[in-house]
Amino acid sequence: MLDKTSGSKPGDEIERLISLMSRLPGLGKRSARRAVLHLVNKRESLMRPISEAVSDVYDKVQKCVECGNISTAARCGICTDESRELNKLCVVADVTDLWAMERSHTFLGRFHVLGGLLSALDGIDPNTLGIPKLVERVRSQPITEVILALSATVNGQTTAHYIADQLTNDSKVLITSLAHGVPVGGELDYLDEGTLDIAFKSRHEL
Repeated sequence: MLDKTSGSKPGDEIERLISLMSRLPGLGKRSARRAVLHLVNKRESLMRPISEAVSDVYDKVQKCVECGNISTAARCGICTDESRELNKLCVVADVTDLWAMERSHTFLGRFHVLGGLLSALDGIDPNTLGIPKLVERVRSQPITEVILALSATVNGQTTAHYIADQLTNDSKVLITSLAHGVPVGGELDYLDEGTLDIAFKSRHEL
């Protein structure tokens, strides 16, 4: 029987929520159903606070005008933190990479989020990623080292080489990249050929 006030069948709202939840990374239809059922059973203690938090983030979230991180202010907490090292800039592809670096607590400088990687097939060029803004930032700020923390994929390395070329032409800043290869605790038998190749080429004297 149709709901005369909305024209929808009873339960359509729940199915719509399940459908939307299933679009989230790592959630398929089955996992989304379990998550929605859990939310429904915890309406006051979980569903309402989540609903309010999502609404609040939707109204306030924006990209940091300096680094591209997401924040609820024009400049994110990293860019406004005066205790960070101003002379070191870490370039990452996405905000998720920035967050991963922050969780490790190994880097205390500042970041620049590209928003992706160069890809001719997908029509992603330097201007799309705002690489000119990165170059200008290096020119105008007291940066002595740029760390290219990009993936070891073809697109990642293409992007890294392009940025290195641009910075080499325009500044005397030191350009470094993260080491790639055998992870701590990794066994050679379980590694793919690409990882082994990079690890072998990046070998160093003990």
